Amino acid sequence: MPTPRGLWITCLILPALAVMLLFVAYPIVSALAYAFYHWNGMARGEFVGFRNFYDVLFTEPYKSTVQNAFINNVIVFVTLMVVQNGAAFILAYALWREFPLARFHRIAVFLPVVLSTVIVGYLWKLFLNPLFGIVNQTLKAVGLAGLAQPWLGQSDTALASLILVNAWHWVGFPTLIFLAAMQRIPSEIYDAVRMETESEWVKIRKIIWPLVAPAATIVFVLQFIGSFNWFELPYVMEGMSGSPYGNTDVLALYFYRLAFGNPGAGSSDFGHGSALAALVFIFITVFATAMTLYLRRREIEL
Repeated sequence: MPTPRGLWITCLILPALAVMLLFVAYPIVSALAYAFYHWNGMARGEFVGFRNFYDVLFTEPYKSTVQNAFINNVIVFVTLMVVQNGAAFILAYALWREFPLARFHRIAVFLPVVLSTVIVGYLWKLFLNPLFGIVNQTLKAVGLAGLAQPWLGQSDTALASLILVNAWHWVGFPTLIFLAAMQRIPSEIYDAVRMETESEWVKIRKIIWPLVAPAATIVFVLQFIGSFNWFELPYVMEGMSGSPYGNTDVLALYFYRLAFGNPGAGSSDFGHGSALAALVFIFITVFATAMTLYLRRREIEL
């Protein structure tokens, strides 16, 4: 017989559970079900089993685009892990020290994070405009007109431009996590090392990084998930078709393009789009779990 306290807790949980089932579980299960059908959103779907999964992995024209998009996702993850986390660690280390206007600088570093990705995308799309964008205009004003170029319109700079914009947008998040971890370092330990050496590198290597490593694990895993779910920024800045030669194609953009290519013309392919989305979901779940376990073991070794 449930107690009044148990009934009260159940009443509190049920609304949240209903929302989760309706807006999280149901779309995931529906997408997985569509992956087993050949369906363009208009005519009745035909059950094809695992054929859609096989097609997106091993047959053209899906195979080449999937491979290209996967490589781009890996490039995004590795670059963000190195560039964004490197910048975040340096910023956190600088902000950790007390100096005039420190609180203002902490807010300024975190400010881009609160901006919507859509706003950031359109803002930087204007900044990088080849004709009147502030980036090219600044280069011309300082005598570096030769470096001015269509950043988003050519294959060798499009993906790099998107990654740098993304790094600028989110650098405040790892900075905040690293800074919070540094502020929890016991002052006695840090003072003891400071008495032994004045080398900043030794302090970072022996004290700061080992104690910040647990926080870094969270950052790495979240960046891995975010890199393979990367969609809003390339969609806003490059459109659904991506940059020339597919240089900014990523997996999320490709399965969206497959599923919602042109519903009015009946060219949508929900089956292959859902199959690719399901494969990406499984890949992210498996590797994020493996990465978490591996990095936690490394923390113990540190």
